[in-house]
Amino acid sequence: MSTTISNTSTHTALSMAPVVPTTGALSPLGLDEVRITDGFWADRQRVNGAATLPHVEHWLEREGWLRNFDLAAAGTLPEGRRGREFADSEVYKYLEAVAWELGRLGGDDALESRFRSVVDRVAGAQEADGYVNTRFGRPGQGERWSDLEWGHELYCLGHLFQAAVARERTSPGADDGLLGIATRAADLICEVFGTDGIQSVCGHAEVEIGLAELARVTGESRYLDLASLFVERRGTGVLADIEYGRAYFQDDVPIREAEALRGHAVRANYLAAGATDIAVEQGDTGLLEALRGQWDRTIARRTYLTGGQGSHHQDEAFGEDFELPSDRAYSETCAGIASIMFSWRLLLEDRDVRYADHIERVLYNVVATSPSAAGTAFFYANTLHQRTPGESSPDDEVSPRASSSERAPWFDVSCCPPNVARTLASLAAFVATSDDHGVQIHQFASATIDTTIGGAHGGRFRAELVTDYPRSGVVSLRILEAPRDAVTVSIRVPSWADDARLSVTPASGAEETQDVAPGYADLARVFAAGDVVELSFGMRPRVTHPDPRVDAIRGAVAIERGPEVYCVESVDLPGGDETLARIEIVPDAGVEEAADGRLTVALRARPVVDAAWPYAERFDAPRDVESFTATIAPYHSWAERGPSTMRVWIPTTRS
Repeated sequence: MSTTISNTSTHTALSMAPVVPTTGALSPLGLDEVRITDGFWADRQRVNGAATLPHVEHWLEREGWLRNFDLAAAGTLPEGRRGREFADSEVYKYLEAVAWELGRLGGDDALESRFRSVVDRVAGAQEADGYVNTRFGRPGQGERWSDLEWGHELYCLGHLFQAAVARERTSPGADDGLLGIATRAADLICEVFGTDGIQSVCGHAEVEIGLAELARVTGESRYLDLASLFVERRGTGVLADIEYGRAYFQDDVPIREAEALRGHAVRANYLAAGATDIAVEQGDTGLLEALRGQWDRTIARRTYLTGGQGSHHQDEAFGEDFELPSDRAYSETCAGIASIMFSWRLLLEDRDVRYADHIERVLYNVVATSPSAAGTAFFYANTLHQRTPGESSPDDEVSPRASSSERAPWFDVSCCPPNVARTLASLAAFVATSDDHGVQIHQFASATIDTTIGGAHGGRFRAELVTDYPRSGVVSLRILEAPRDAVTVSIRVPSWADDARLSVTPASGAEETQDVAPGYADLARVFAAGDVVELSFGMRPRVTHPDPRVDAIRGAVAIERGPEVYCVESVDLPGGDETLARIEIVPDAGVEEAADGRLTVALRARPVVDAAWPYAERFDAPRDVESFTATIAPYHSWAERGPSTMRVWIPTTRS
């Protein structure tokens, strides 16, 4: 007989958030407790809801990935099936995104109807024993579980489980049937892959996350036990070897022995996120310590300035330590999202500010970079140096996934658009947390906060967070209601903010101010309605140098301001693409503030002479150097003005 999982945190398993551990240093605040109201991320959420979600549904329909479920229900598969073996997962990610969007909006009749319509189509494809997949299991198709290396059956189910969790947490007890679809499928794989079942794993980690959250929602510990089995089996050689090696799907080394994330970057981060869920729920301190070490080394040695991860195109994988070439940066959008998922789980467990800093970096420089301003085109990969301008992607054509010359409306492998959609729809859940003593602010956005501190018998805490970050470094928290006892308000001070000050202005009384260091600035006191807590820090542009072990960018610098990485784009240079290839930054030149988040920087372009052989004992520095001032913009805004070339790292010297 299975046991149940009890939730002992201040929030229940049905909190309106993607991750709700039963224990940990911090409890997430859900979409019903934090609502983003204005500014950078509010604009992104509005575009996501109004444009991206309909766009994703349109392409799922147009490409036949939704119709696959209709064909399964009619019994006519495999004839007419379209899309890759994992196409089902994009439907499930779309459902998850819509569930979070409905929670964010507090309901929407038209969106609710669209959601239920898709669920009905999925339900029609589920078989009597709970199996649901449009690629396997029928006459003319591969047998169930016959291609665990590449088939993605369990991967797809993991996304189904996450969709069901999102729905249950935003609309508890909804009668659409999605949770029932998920639990029937989960029961089936518990039988098939349990202790006495198939002793293997899915080539693409993901089901571990879905099973862990499904266990938290339903209280069914068998789901967590199976997720734990999957994690412990991986790394023992249960999958067939492939041309990329078993490291590609993390089946080369047991997770407890690995020193860093390796192999396919999305798979690696999903596995680490799921393993963190399991370690937290089972109190496995050894596994947690191993995961912390992997996060540390991966951030220190295998992560781009943008927070992106993955430097190999052929296998979408991590390179070795410090193998971070700008022009070959794959930095898949999904890998960035997966790294947020891993980091957020560690943050909830440890309250370590480094995880929140990394999440912010990825949000502004990967998640915000992928979608166009209109929300209907996307980067799959996120290069840091575009050498050729490429061509515009037609609005009505599917694009090769690794193209980085411009955003594209859809891809043969379109994991990134619905992944961006579900992340933006649920973003408010990553802004703040609580514990028995107070509230912690991790990400800066204008928002309302309404929660209870200290559990069911505690006091209500309501506040308004106001900021125009990242344009300025002022974050104000106006208290609207607070418990009668002392409360601790903690606000993250970014790692680069070396001049931060924290002040509190009581509704009646004088302002109190103190300098604060990077980390969490904690303010413990009895608050009253009308009190204002303000964190302020400078947002001066920074010239950033790389570790000299990153060979590809030695002798180059990058420009950052606040959480945003900046880039030089050819459309802002005299001579365009040709000039970009020759630029270097003027020594000791300052970076000046411009308008609308743009900066100006002094550059020079050295003339070059083409030769029959590009190597010599030495190259004499030319006397005629073209100097000019250029405007540079946040990296997330590049390629919005047509095909262009671009670079993040700017050379400083020439040998």
